[in-house]
Amino acid sequence: MIEYENLREVNRPFFEEFQEEALRVIESGWYILGESVRNFEKEFADWNGNEFCIGTANGLDALILSLEALCLPKGSEIIVPANTYIATVIAIIRAGHRPVFVEPDPETLNIDSARIYAAITPKTKAIQLVHMYGRICDMVTIQEIADQFNLLVLEDCAQSHGACQSGKKTGTFGILNSFSFYPTKNLGALGDAGAVVTDDPGLADRVRALRNYGSKIKYHNDFIGYNSRLDEIQAAFLRVKLRKIDAINSHKKKLAALYREKIRNPLICVTAPCPEEENVYHIFPILCFQRDRLRKYLLDSMVKTEIHYPLPPYKQPAMLEALARADWKADPSGYPICDKIHQNELSLPISYATTESEVQIVCDILNQFR
Repeated sequence: MIEYENLREVNRPFFEEFQEEALRVIESGWYILGESVRNFEKEFADWNGNEFCIGTANGLDALILSLEALCLPKGSEIIVPANTYIATVIAIIRAGHRPVFVEPDPETLNIDSARIYAAITPKTKAIQLVHMYGRICDMVTIQEIADQFNLLVLEDCAQSHGACQSGKKTGTFGILNSFSFYPTKNLGALGDAGAVVTDDPGLADRVRALRNYGSKIKYHNDFIGYNSRLDEIQAAFLRVKLRKIDAINSHKKKLAALYREKIRNPLICVTAPCPEEENVYHIFPILCFQRDRLRKYLLDSMVKTEIHYPLPPYKQPAMLEALARADWKADPSGYPICDKIHQNELSLPISYATTESEVQIVCDILNQFR
């Protein structure tokens, strides 16, 4: 069986260092916001090109804390890609704002920058970007739009650790930018973990307080905050893997290049290529109008796949209920491009544990599909 993701094998190269780090943290007797978190925050900020990194309990909290730290007027409209994972939209609603969905570009699967204009109203305060599947958005155009309409830019970098454009990595364009270190990410912890990055010292200070009950000084609370602190032992594990993230990304790029070279089935659409330095291939998506039959065919041939995602956020029951409570509805004309992507998308194995020979086998099977 060719696994879609085998986290045991992904992490096997790091087992010895993990054990050493776990023992060090245990023996230190300091388990919350200690040396490991401080060191990881510094090292990740340096690697990504940011002034500040604030570790959080998970990626969703990073998104929520970012929005809350901005203190936007309640009910502000936040533009967001229609095909994102639901966490991005949950954060907007949890922060008391309204998501405004914009269709993706069918060639890149990222938000279509040309469609952002039509979504802007006097209530629009920010654009919450998501670099889908590991590919960076069209940051030049988006920044021009943001400057023209005086909008804030925030980045959801949960899938794009190390993706870059013009030498700048994701997480360095927006004012507050969120990362997830969920175990399947290119830089994945051994549990939940996340971070906010920024170059603004005031916002960094506010997020740092918000993650810790709104407190800057112990037992003194300046804000109504959260308990969302990056775990000390997860930070220690992340420090180990951060030293290998460039190698992890390089491996995934090699696998992606092999997929692009070897898939030769006219029934299967591979998304448009872009310079390799702009894509770190957290996910390798293909599109097939017979997606469900193809997925079964691959499974019958001992290849596991995933779908990202079966339902768009605006069709999720929880989201429909939340939007109704807020007297806010998605565009009644619908999102046909997004719907088509969700109906046709299939994610192929592209893990750090996936081998080039396995990719060749997957391609051979795909090319036989009729």
